[in-house]
Amino acid sequence: MSPVVVAVVLGVLAFGINTMFWSLVGGCRYLLGRIAPGAYSRRMRRRVRPPDVSEVAILIAAHNEESVIAATIRSACRLVSRSQVYVVSDGSHDATAQVACEHGVHVLELIKNEGKAGALAIGFMRFELARRASVVVLLDADTELADDYLTTGLPLFADPTVACVAGRAATQWDLPRSGLHERIVVAHRERAYVLMQRLLKYGQAARHADVVAIAPGFASMYRSSVLEKVRMDPVGLVIEDFNMTFEVHRHRLGRVAFHPGAAVALTQDPDHLAEYKRQVSRWALGFWQTVRLHGLAHRGRFWVALTLWCAELLLSSAALFLGVAVVAAQLLIALARLAGSAVSAPGWLPSIGLVLLMLAVPHMVLSTAVAIGQRRLSMFVFAPLFVLLAILDAWLGVAALVQSYRSASTGVWRSPPRRATDPIAIGSLT
Repeated sequence: MSPVVVAVVLGVLAFGINTMFWSLVGGCRYLLGRIAPGAYSRRMRRRVRPPDVSEVAILIAAHNEESVIAATIRSACRLVSRSQVYVVSDGSHDATAQVACEHGVHVLELIKNEGKAGALAIGFMRFELARRASVVVLLDADTELADDYLTTGLPLFADPTVACVAGRAATQWDLPRSGLHERIVVAHRERAYVLMQRLLKYGQAARHADVVAIAPGFASMYRSSVLEKVRMDPVGLVIEDFNMTFEVHRHRLGRVAFHPGAAVALTQDPDHLAEYKRQVSRWALGFWQTVRLHGLAHRGRFWVALTLWCAELLLSSAALFLGVAVVAAQLLIALARLAGSAVSAPGWLPSIGLVLLMLAVPHMVLSTAVAIGQRRLSMFVFAPLFVLLAILDAWLGVAALVQSYRSASTGVWRSPPRRATDPIAIGSLT
C-alpha cells in the first residue's frame, strides 16, 4: 500500500463518512425546500393547529446559578408570561431560589441535590405541567432564548408526528474574555455547533430519516404528553438529554424535529481548557452510558444509524491517533538519522507533510466555510489549532467509553463557572 493511499484513508476516516452522507441528505433537504417549498406540507398526512404561546411552560433546573438565573428568567419572560416559567432550585447553596422568587416565577426548592434529570422529573410532576401545558421547554440556567425561539419552533408541532423540537445551540460570544486561549476554545465549540447541526443533524432530522440522537437539554421543547411517557432520570447516567431522545425513538413516541433557523438559543460555553475538557468528558460519558443502557439491538432506522455513528466515532478517533503516531514515528526516525543511525522509514509510511495535509485540509476547508457563514475571521485564523482540539476530543471520547464500563454516575451535578450576564435583546439568530 502506498503512503498516499494510507494518508487518504486516514483523512477520510478522520473526517467521517457519516458526516459526508448526512451532509448530502441535508443538502437535498435544503434544495427540495427551496425548489418546492410546499411539497413537504402536501406530503404530510394531516396538519394540526400548532400550540399557542399560552400553552407553553418553561421548566428550568438550576444548581448554584445565582449569577445567571436572572438573565435566563428575563429571557424566558420576553416570550411567555411569568406564570408560565417554572424554576427548580436543586440543592442550591446560594441565592438561586431567592433570585427566581424575586422575578415572580414559580419556584420549587429541593433540599437534596437530585441532579438535573431528577430535578426536571420532580418539577414536571410537582408543577403538574402535563395538565397545565401542551408543550414544555426544558431550559438550562445559563440559556438565553432568541426572541423568535417560540415563533419559529412551535410551528414544527403542526406536524402531529413531531414529539419534540431540538433547539439549535449557539455560543455566547460577547462575554468578557481575557486571553487568546479562551477565544480559541470558544471558537472551536461554536465551530463544532455549526458543523454538527448543519452538516449532520439537519440531514438526520429529515422527515423520512428521523435519526437525530439528541435533543439538547439546554433548550429543547417536548409535547407534555410525550414527557409523561419518557423516563427522565434513570439510575447511572451523568446527563439526561441523550437518554430522553433515545426514549422517544425506542418507544416510538414521534419524530425529533430540527431546523437551523428554528428554536435558537444562546448558551455559555467553557472558555478555559480545563472546564472544556470536563464538559466534553461529561457529554461523552453521558452518550456512552446511554448507549449501554438502551443497547443497540433494536429495530428501526435510528438504531442502525446510531450503530454506524458509534462505529465511526471509534474509527475516526483511531485515524486521528494513527495520524499522531505516524508523525511521531517520522520524527523519531529523523532524530535517529541526525544521530548517525542508518534507520529508514518503511515504504508505506506517509511523510509528516502528507499526514498533516490530509488531516488539516478538511479542517481548514470547514473552518473557512464556517468563518464565511458566521462572518468571523477568528474561525479561519484558529483553524490549524482546531486539529489539535479535535484530537483532544477524540481522546476524551474514547476515555469516556472506557469509563462507562468502570463506573456508574449518580447524576448529581456541579455547575461550571459562570460569567454574570446582563439582560440583552438577542433577537433572531437565524
